[in-house]
Amino acid sequence: MTILNMILASVQAAGAFNVESLISDLAFILILGAVTTLLFKWMKQPVVLGYIVAGFLASPHFTYLPSVTTEANIDFWAQIGIVILLFSLGLEFSFRKLVNAGGSAVVTALFIVAGMMVAGFAAGHILGFSRINSLFLGGMLSMSSTTIIIKAFTDLNLRHRKFASLVFAVLIVEDLFAVLMMVILSSIAINNSVEGGEMLYSVSKLAFFLIIWFVVGVFVLPSLLNSQRRFLNSETLLIVSMGLCLGMAVFSVACGFSLALGAFVMGSILAGTSFAERIERLTTPVKDLFGSVFFISVGMMVNPSVISQYWLPILILSGVVIVGMIFFGTFGMLLTGQTLSVAIESGFSLTQIGEFAFIIASLGMSLGVLDPQIYPIVVAVSVVTTFTTPYFIRMSGPVSDYVERHLPTRLHFLIDRYSESATAEQSVAKELWQSLLKRYLWRVLLYSIVLIAICVITLHYIIPFAENVAPTWGKLIGTVVALVLMAPFLMALTYPASKNTERKRLRECNARFDVPLIIMTVVRLLIAMIIMVYLLSSVYSMAVGWTFGVALFILLLLTFSKRVKARLSRIETRFIDNLNERELRRSGAKNSIVPNMHLAYMTVGYDCPFVGEQLKNSGLRSKYGVSVSSIQRGNNLIMVPGADARIFPGDILGVIGSDEELQSLIPVVEADNDSESAHDVENVRLTSVKLKEGSPVVGCTVVTSRIRERYEALLVAVQRDDKYIQADTSMTFAPGDVLWLVGDVERLKEL
Repeated sequence: MTILNMILASVQAAGAFNVESLISDLAFILILGAVTTLLFKWMKQPVVLGYIVAGFLASPHFTYLPSVTTEANIDFWAQIGIVILLFSLGLEFSFRKLVNAGGSAVVTALFIVAGMMVAGFAAGHILGFSRINSLFLGGMLSMSSTTIIIKAFTDLNLRHRKFASLVFAVLIVEDLFAVLMMVILSSIAINNSVEGGEMLYSVSKLAFFLIIWFVVGVFVLPSLLNSQRRFLNSETLLIVSMGLCLGMAVFSVACGFSLALGAFVMGSILAGTSFAERIERLTTPVKDLFGSVFFISVGMMVNPSVISQYWLPILILSGVVIVGMIFFGTFGMLLTGQTLSVAIESGFSLTQIGEFAFIIASLGMSLGVLDPQIYPIVVAVSVVTTFTTPYFIRMSGPVSDYVERHLPTRLHFLIDRYSESATAEQSVAKELWQSLLKRYLWRVLLYSIVLIAICVITLHYIIPFAENVAPTWGKLIGTVVALVLMAPFLMALTYPASKNTERKRLRECNARFDVPLIIMTVVRLLIAMIIMVYLLSSVYSMAVGWTFGVALFILLLLTFSKRVKARLSRIETRFIDNLNERELRRSGAKNSIVPNMHLAYMTVGYDCPFVGEQLKNSGLRSKYGVSVSSIQRGNNLIMVPGADARIFPGDILGVIGSDEELQSLIPVVEADNDSESAHDVENVRLTSVKLKEGSPVVGCTVVTSRIRERYEALLVAVQRDDKYIQADTSMTFAPGDVLWLVGDVERLKEL
């Protein structure tokens, strides 16, 4: 017997789970999923709907087919699916994107959550539910499903659209709000009131851990991965990335948060590295496999008997979710200055509830305040809204066009004016102050939380460990170790946030800039001193803390040398470079070859003007003055490509040039169409067109017909008298010719 068989036998003997049933259940649902998704692909319907149908067919509620033996097996695979889906979302949505979209996302999420809480509470009251049940119902209806929207956007090829990134930001903020909502609902259920202290603790705890994860991850991971770059082939990188994903998910649970939040954070950290594209490509098959199991598990919750018994509440609540999400999502986006089309597309994308509704329902059941009949109703509403989500996303474009055409001119002017005012240029002084305040606040927040983390670790782990090893001197040793660890961060916190050039420019704009800077400096010094005093007071006494804390802090300031300042500056620069590694690699700003010559890596977009061209005809050297040193195509790397090498979408070009040349080239190389009129890739295929007398190209040559420009099609061959001719530029088209073309079949009908 092999070692694997011995392990499996021991696990089965222990009664942990039945391996055969686990495998058989997985095989059964995947076979059903394969059949239904092929059917839905043939019907040109979203794949996620096929998974839901497969789940229903595999459930005990459908008696015409065998059902899964143990539903807990499917839940196990589904939980992995949620983790991988959130990890993949994080890979496409870095912290930088979240910060850039943060204001709009927070306002929109607040508007949606508050509005849907009120709408859900009112709907529950109308349906005759008690006050506490209506309150829990409002919580269940207030959160859209991240996993369902990710899958729908992927199926519809919308993940790179502007509104999709905003929707992802809103979903992330909603997930953060979910932690607060759990605390609020628990307090109301137990104490019949909201415990402000407990809620403040939850908010602080969440912010604390997010920032610690962010700081440590950004500082450590990019440097670690780059140092091992030569060993990271596809297999190793997949193992490393999945290990980091699952490890952070487990650590997140240990800290009191969800698996999904930890997976998303790790994905967001890795999204800023130069390995993001490779990791995303390697983990896509894993995401597709386990993600399909998650959506199949959603379909397994469809119970026809429950739907027939509670069909009216299900329809009412489904309508509340769809109408409410469209209304609050659209107006939330408009409030933050987004355009009308983006707002409508975002609102139509949020028309469902998902996994968080089940968590809220489980919480209410465990607290004994939620009626048992509400749970199956919410499950049915989730399935109904999941099923309709892809259709509403598809409807958003036509609805947006219709609203813009029929919107009163005066109201349309107000919306346009709002959008323009949100992006108006600000004065130089205001921009300087905004930049300075942003850097100041981030520095104070980051270093303060790192110092607090060191204090917590010292009080709970370092000092108890030191006292066990050396009972007499343990407390002193632990305190000294903590102070040594805290010293560089205390110095960084006291380091001025403003630069000499900024102070000079502020002096030119406003003579009274010194007072705010002095106040900011005093606040930073007080925060640093209070943290040191707090540590010493917690270990010894208040008197010792204030006496030695203030003395040590003054000594620290006096020993603040230019050498220490330069080292701290290098540490901060390394952190910023790691945070922006992907952008720096793209622009080559930190990759100098010789003075004023840099090596940048750019991904070729689908609308790049020289896609398909050979390097010698691309104009990269003659027009932009740059040289191509390498082309990475998938796993193939072409070093020093020849003049005949062609450029294709998705290629990563290694480009050598000056700062100005590279900056002007980036938008050209990475051009990618984001318009509504983009063709459906399924309509683009090889087709034949037989020319008649009235065809617009009859009598024209290949050049004068302008088939490529007018119809966006590629002429492959001409069939004339049962012969296939490779057309040259002088060939004239005649009636009866059959043109073999690659293009959008709908547009080619004009021929």
